[in-house]
Amino acid sequence: MAPPHTHTDGLRVLRTAHVAPVPPAGGPALPEHALPLTFLDAIWLCAHPVERVFFYRLCGAPFAGDADAVLSTLVDSLSRVLHVFHPLAGRLRLTPGKTNRELAKIAPLVPNLPEGGALLAVQATVLLPARRGLALGVTVHHAACDGSSSTHFLHTWAAACAGDRLLPEPPVIDRTLIRDRRNMYDAFASQSRTNEADHVQFADVGKLLATFTLSPEHLHSIKDAVAGKAARRGVPPPRCTFLVATIGLTWLCFRLAGLDSQPEPHGDGCTHLLFPVDHRSRLEPRVPEKYLGNCIGPGFAAAPKKELATTTIADGLFTACAMVAAAVDEAVRGEPGYWERWVERIIEACADDTPFSVAGSTRFRVYDVDFGFGRPAKVDIVSVAKTGAMSVAEDRSGSGGIEIGIALPPERMERFRRWLADAIATLVEN
Repeated sequence: MAPPHTHTDGLRVLRTAHVAPVPPAGGPALPEHALPLTFLDAIWLCAHPVERVFFYRLCGAPFAGDADAVLSTLVDSLSRVLHVFHPLAGRLRLTPGKTNRELAKIAPLVPNLPEGGALLAVQATVLLPARRGLALGVTVHHAACDGSSSTHFLHTWAAACAGDRLLPEPPVIDRTLIRDRRNMYDAFASQSRTNEADHVQFADVGKLLATFTLSPEHLHSIKDAVAGKAARRGVPPPRCTFLVATIGLTWLCFRLAGLDSQPEPHGDGCTHLLFPVDHRSRLEPRVPEKYLGNCIGPGFAAAPKKELATTTIADGLFTACAMVAAAVDEAVRGEPGYWERWVERIIEACADDTPFSVAGSTRFRVYDVDFGFGRPAKVDIVSVAKTGAMSVAEDRSGSGGIEIGIALPPERMERFRRWLADAIATLVEN
């Protein structure tokens, strides 16, 4: 354990410790063993780790203002939960065959992964004044697991820390459940070794991280606008779920906010969107819901730039939502062509001057992660500043809406906010 010292970002480090899995009382220690990566893991070898920070208020008993008690409880419960989620305590090694707030003030609240292939790092920061707040930063290497698995771990750790007698189901750790497809593991693993320096990375210097909430009323207005536009065009309406409506509107405003400031670098053509699709219920054999690893594939949406830059919000929104809905349908059907073109379509999307992507899900219930000091007041996916993604979560108020997060430079953030507000106002009025 390292002694206290002051971090360069102004945070005072109280303690640093390596937390190892601890078996239940009287139980045997885990032997060292290797767990193979599947092709669905290998996709993420060069990806930036997923960084979340949970903000809590420490106002009630038994933790009010008692930072030492909070830290000790977090460490003790983490060691016990890692015995069950033991792959997250391992290291990655390749074998033959990665509300407006100043991001610079939030980034220090999430830890870097230790060198040597570590897969998980956590950091608890006691917030001043009066030590009445806590920021819990969690960084997970995406090659270790997807969002469903990592939030399953977080819910289990939170329950253990809170002293719950009944913990969530343990994870299923069996990589034989994922069968390779036409040597896709070799393709992704090989690409990670040779093209790591070329992986898309967005500068996060000077960015703002903002959160916006779309209420059920807003989302119904989007669905109605898309259905109305389809009727006027005489075409079948796309399947516009709340999630499709959220992604479509955010993608459109992201594009429009960029067009306000500069001409298109590559003129005409298409702009691209990538979003995760959970394949647990769609693979053969079916993969258990609590599988620990990656079982998501990309949804690929592409839209002509001119159609998103159309003169009316309704036209651009119809195009964006229709393309997202079609991409969801393609990924859900899972026909051979969808799987066989992954590599080339990912490369094509990343070659876009402004690719867009999605992180998180409303299904993860991040606002239910309660370590014994109440629901989090705020949850941010800080890594969207480095990946160029939008984050998605359930509305923290529980009203049934959707919360989105995005990181942009200040001027572009203001344009994005303005486009989003104007679009919502227009849709609600109509």
